Amino acid sequence: MTSQGRSGPRIAFLGAGAQGASIAADFALAGLDVTIIDQWPAHVEAIRRDGITVNLPKRTINARPPALHLCQVAEVKVPFDLVFLVVKAYDTRWACELIKPVLAEDGFVVGLQNGMTHGDIAAAVGPQRTIGAVIEIASNMFVPGVTNRQNDHDTSWFALGALEPAMQHRVEAVADLLRCTGTVEVRDDIHSAKWMKLVVNAAELIPSAIIDTALRAAADVPGMLNLMRRAGYEAIDAAMKDGAEIVPIIGMPPVTTNDPERYVDMIFEEVLKTFSQGDTLTTSLQDWRKGRRAEVQEINGWVVETLRRHGKSAAVNQHVVDLALEIEAGRLPLQQANVAKLIAVPGV
Repeated sequence: MTSQGRSGPRIAFLGAGAQGASIAADFALAGLDVTIIDQWPAHVEAIRRDGITVNLPKRTINARPPALHLCQVAEVKVPFDLVFLVVKAYDTRWACELIKPVLAEDGFVVGLQNGMTHGDIAAAVGPQRTIGAVIEIASNMFVPGVTNRQNDHDTSWFALGALEPAMQHRVEAVADLLRCTGTVEVRDDIHSAKWMKLVVNAAELIPSAIIDTALRAAADVPGMLNLMRRAGYEAIDAAMKDGAEIVPIIGMPPVTTNDPERYVDMIFEEVLKTFSQGDTLTTSLQDWRKGRRAEVQEINGWVVETLRRHGKSAAVNQHVVDLALEIEAGRLPLQQANVAKLIAVPGV
């Protein structure tokens, strides 16, 4: 039992945006010893003042865990046993170096992130202290201290797996903690599971953001569903070239098809049906509307680079990357009219 009256391992959430804040709130309400660390000063101060408010589809919760600014990590005296990393994929490396001095020798960093970040985590803290993870939740945050989570526990899904096989036996205990916030599966092949999530992310995140439209509505725009699926088909090809196997994710039943492209369609359909609402904005579109960069290179760019290493091109994903970078550079307006440019893939 900790001095604050909370039990279990000492846990940190490094990154408490829309996803991290809502999960950390569930941990705090479950009586776990959890500390939030975030880079948005106003957010940290709001949590200290009013706690974390999580607006769920049919209820609202509030939790009051301790919250630290990034600069205060240097003041931490007692190491963390578990660090849930919930920062953007492109922030993984520096975030791991920041937390490494206060991670217990036998502790874990759990990457609750998009993209193939488990490799970067392992490079920083060691594979024996790395747990790869897949997360499927839709949420948004625009006000400090308040997050809007569109999936309650019954439609929130996670998968966890150790990078070092000798550590796999310890993952179940971590998964059991995470079950206070959703369904959690333990996987021996977390690399493949993360690739499957990247496949659907390549199809949905940046393409729908480029046309400044909510995910479901974007899929209904003429020409968009075909474009998004083709991005996913290239991504599943990249996954298999990288040694991944087709495995079920997000609570789907065991794979019954040998057709990779059909499986992409199945994953995408499940995301649209179960994990999205009519107003669900992808994290990428939220980033752009806030004036921040999105995980372009870490998702669609990852597909392009993986296939390039195997002597293949990824025309659709490269086109998505090119348009996304034009938007981020301010040379292309973020607007629904971009659909004409997006579905016109050069050379295809």
